[in-house]
This record gives sequence, C-alpha cells and structure tokens, in this order.
Amino acid sequence: MIVSRIALKNWRNFLNVDVPLGQRVFLVGPNASGKSNFMDALRFLRDIAKPKGGGLKQAVEDRNGISKIRCLAAGRHPNIEIEIELSNSPGKPASWKYAIGIKQESRGARQPYLAYERVWRGTEKILARPGPEDDKDKMRLTQTHLEQINANADFREIAKFLESALYFHIIPQLLRYPHAFSGPGLPGDPFGLNFLERVAKTPPKTRRARLRKIEAALRLAVPQMKELADVQDETGATHLEAVYEHWRARGAKQREDQFSDGTLRLLGLLWALQESNALMLLEEPELSLNSAIIRKLPALVHRLQRYTGSQVILSTHSADLVSDKGIGPEEVLLLEPTGQKGTKVEPVLHIEEVKRLLESGLSIAEAVLPRTNPPQAEQLHLFQ
Repeated sequence: MIVSRIALKNWRNFLNVDVPLGQRVFLVGPNASGKSNFMDALRFLRDIAKPKGGGLKQAVEDRNGISKIRCLAAGRHPNIEIEIELSNSPGKPASWKYAIGIKQESRGARQPYLAYERVWRGTEKILARPGPEDDKDKMRLTQTHLEQINANADFREIAKFLESALYFHIIPQLLRYPHAFSGPGLPGDPFGLNFLERVAKTPPKTRRARLRKIEAALRLAVPQMKELADVQDETGATHLEAVYEHWRARGAKQREDQFSDGTLRLLGLLWALQESNALMLLEEPELSLNSAIIRKLPALVHRLQRYTGSQVILSTHSADLVSDKGIGPEEVLLLEPTGQKGTKVEPVLHIEEVKRLLESGLSIAEAVLPRTNPPQAEQLHLFQ
C-alpha cells in the first residue's frame, strides 16, 4: 500500500497543497522551501498512530505546539488540515482516505483538539467526527480515533500502515560514538544512534542476507572494501567490520568507527531500504557521498523497491541525483515559495515549460533545478 495523494492546508510552509504521490517521489526546491516540512506531515500522522508514545497531543508537543505548525500565511482560517489517500498500487483507486483538522483552544491550556476526523473505506464514509458522543464530552476531541485501539477497529489498516513509516537520516558521529551522546534517544531512532542494535536484533539469516547485498553495493563505491560482517567485541556489543585491501596481502580489518562518513551514510541507507516494505522518508540521502555514487542512487532505490514493495519519498538538492534519465516527470514534485501564499507544490508533469525541456532530451536536473536557484545567488560574496 502507498500514499497515493496528500492534501495540506495551513501546514507549516503550505497554505494549500493537493498532489498525487507515486511509488518513488523526488522533492526538489530551494533551501527553506519546505521539503522537510512536507515529509513531516506524514511523520506527524505516523506519530499520532504509533502505539507507544504517540497520539495527537504528543505529536503536537514534539513540534513545539500548534503555533509552530500552523502556516504563517493562514490568515483567519484556524484549522490545520491533512488528508491522505492510500492505494494498493500507483494508479489504483483509493482503498482508504483519512482526513484530520486540528485547532487550538483559544484560552486556558490552549491544547490541540480536533476540528474534525474523517475516514472513508473506498467511497464509503465510515467515520465523521465530531459526533454525538463528542458533543457530550468535548475532551474526547483531544484524541483521535486513529490512535485508539478500541476506536480504530474498522480502519486499523490505516493506523498500521502509518505507524510502520520509517524516517532515516543517519548521522555518522552518532554511529561512531554512541556513548558520547547521553540522554534518551528519539523515538524510531531516525539518526542512527541505536543502528547497531537494530542490526543485532535482526534474525541472523536476514541480517547476513542484507549485509551481503550491502557489501556488493559498497564494493562499487569503495573498491578496496570486502567481507562486511557483524561481529561482537569482548563485552558482547555488536559492531560492523570489513576488510580493507592495501599493500599487505590480507588487508586490514576496520570497524564502523573507522569508516568514512560517506560509507556510513550509504551503509545505513542500504540497510534501511531493505528494512521496510512500507513508507520510507529519506532526507537528502546524497550527503557525504561521491558524485559517482549519488548518480546511482535512483536506480538503486528502484531496484530495492522491486523486492520490498516500499514507497520512497526523498528530498534532494543534488543535480547528480536527479540527472538519472530513468526519473520520470511524474515522480518529481517541485516546491516553489510564493511569499504570502506559502510554498506551491506542483508535479513537474504539469509544468508545461519543464515538459517541453524534458521532451527535448534534457534531464530533470537540467530542466528543473535552475528553477530552484535563489534569484540573487550571484550577489553572495565572502569579501567585497
């Protein structure tokens, strides 16, 4: 199942957005246009649906309150609204639709509450809140039915899909030096602090199969690397270890704290792409990678999707990444800030000027990325 459509109103950068989504989606746009915030709308629904530490109130608190989520261009319209459609595959009719509107109390604790919550199974509406019970007890509107097991039985498939969504943006320093970062980790471990624990908890047969695939891919990026494996130290802690070939016949073994930033990020990305068969959100996966490797990422994502069936939505600034001629215009969403009207999100397929450029043989990078350049970038100088 995939998110085949998303509509946003008054969500962060977006005053009013309604776009289709496919199996693979590339978000491109200028800095601060809202690429991360677009993906965060899906993370927000995931955070509501997840069974541990989830719920509407917590999801809003984790984002510092309604005032930080609500679009600055919203004007007098108070609702923050998110609507998604779920389909079994691209191009198929929606199996489910979930819509939520959120407000904030005008006085008192100013906690978030539901303006509405609606669910459709196919074309049949099976939930419409507020209902009579909500009218009797307004406190019920501080919780969604999505987050309540005793209330979401008729549409639990939506909750299960959303809670399985994976956001992964590995930070190499966390993986190298996990003990240097004290305090509780973030739910879902999005930055890889406990990545090695995730590897260790994977069943041995699955773990070895994934590491073999990663080794084969990494050898293209790091030709001197071979024999990637998981090992345990004297305390029982799990590490990743590889042999690096050099002038000695047998090479030298290195563990993850000696891997380069690019190797660690690529390793984490390749693991994540094999780990999930649901929705995966990848933020700028090209960071720290060699341009030759970045150009292979779209094909690599596509190849692994064929095995997992996952939906991948990724943001990027990289011309190398979107230079792949295999990326179709229907897979690319262009984000363009419009001042007081918020950021516009438009499928590249619907932009006539870009379509003409693509039809003339240009790549997405050549046809689309010039539209994301700051208009006065040439005026930036370190020294006058």
